[in-house]
Amino acid sequence: MKLSKELKPLDATDFNSDCARHLLNRAGFGGTPEQVQALTDLGLVKAVNLLVEFEGRTYADKGAEEFDKDIMRPPTDQERQARIAARRSNDQAALDKFERERNRQQGEDREQIRDMQKWWLQRMIETPRPLEEKMTLFWHGHFANGYRTVEESWNMFQQNQLFRQFATGNFAHLVRKVIRDPAMIKYLDNDENRKGRANENLARELMELFTLGEGRGYTENDIKEGARALTGLSLRDNDSYFDASTHDDGSKTIFGYTGAFDGDGFVNLILARKECPEFICTKLYRFFVNDSPGEFSKTQKAFVAELSSLFVAKKGELKPVLKALFSSEHFHHPANRAAIIKSPIQLIVQSVRQFHSPIRSLSVLNSASDLMGQQLFQPPNVKGWDGGRGWINTSTLFTRQNLMVYLLTGRSPKSQEWEVNKDGFDATHLVAAAKKPDGSVSMEDGIAWLLRCSLATPPQTERVADVLTSLRSRNVPLDNHGVIEALCLITAIPEYQLC
Repeated sequence: MKLSKELKPLDATDFNSDCARHLLNRAGFGGTPEQVQALTDLGLVKAVNLLVEFEGRTYADKGAEEFDKDIMRPPTDQERQARIAARRSNDQAALDKFERERNRQQGEDREQIRDMQKWWLQRMIETPRPLEEKMTLFWHGHFANGYRTVEESWNMFQQNQLFRQFATGNFAHLVRKVIRDPAMIKYLDNDENRKGRANENLARELMELFTLGEGRGYTENDIKEGARALTGLSLRDNDSYFDASTHDDGSKTIFGYTGAFDGDGFVNLILARKECPEFICTKLYRFFVNDSPGEFSKTQKAFVAELSSLFVAKKGELKPVLKALFSSEHFHHPANRAAIIKSPIQLIVQSVRQFHSPIRSLSVLNSASDLMGQQLFQPPNVKGWDGGRGWINTSTLFTRQNLMVYLLTGRSPKSQEWEVNKDGFDATHLVAAAKKPDGSVSMEDGIAWLLRCSLATPPQTERVADVLTSLRSRNVPLDNHGVIEALCLITAIPEYQLC
């Protein structure tokens, strides 16, 4: 398919280190100056392919094999009969024992979801396949489920792996898997959706939030009939299954089409709607290109429209869509630089990856992310995180600044002086590219380079002057301590919150 003028690729001669940094920040979580230079040297086409065609690079997963799928296992027939007998005989001692065991399981499961949060955060920091994790995070916010409702960590892990499996795959295949996902079935009560007693939750959110958009291309009757089509998709322990005895196999009319539609038939009808590709490509645009509030400009609308046409032409395959997006002149346009507010996870992961700072403590980083408004495996509701300007307020900005000081120095509000930078973080590699032939780095060149590597756009001269003035007023040299102190200043400025 010949790309339209809206999807025109950036001229290869215009792909420089600023473009490579922008690409690495958006299609992943940033990188060190050395990694940015390596991407620059590849050129636009090879750089985009390296990020999108990630399957050839392996990642040694740590911890996933240790997760226990049986913490919240259902009771055996013997245990079930014993509990029934205890209730009938009013055996309070036995009932208390069952309750204590249930509480123990729930406590252990809550501990496991915390381990999963640390596992995923570390994976995002360490992975050589950043787009895979970025898209997994995208789908987690799009098909949003929360642990507090699902109440089973293994189901949340299964869903996370599903999003990773289809991270850049076929959207239609992903949607068909999602309606059978145990966490989704629990979260939206589809295990209670049966013939004669239809539960509309999954049908409604499938169209409203996952595929078409609120109020776009469907009616209340389509929801009711779609719910009937989804009957029978239920759960058995940690797996979904189709219960034919609860499925409504009668005739249904959806979007004006009549037939004995089941779940897949309903999904097929949805995916054929013109609103679907536009909705998904709009979400991708706001996630990867520009999340500024308000109506799209004429140029933005045209870009999304052509991206949607490509989505249709490629039958929902996401890789061609993402390649076109990341290669486009529009994506690299100055208006779309520093046009996205970093989510808490983006802030944490990008900072560690671009500065190559110590991780410090995954528990502390996850707690900070929660305070900043984003807790992994726990979106606030089925709509996911609002994102954009919703990430920033006086409370979260204060936490963001404290977090950066912690990452760079090890200093937290509760730490003692002797605990600061105990990991021996050497930040001087960040100014290596600014060295003169004799190996020295001038303050002006070093600070300008740090700002360029840290911010989403080339720094204004006033910012360079501000950081220089602060360091010089205290006679701070640009040694390791000086680089770290400069970074503490840089990460506190408003522009650092932008990606």
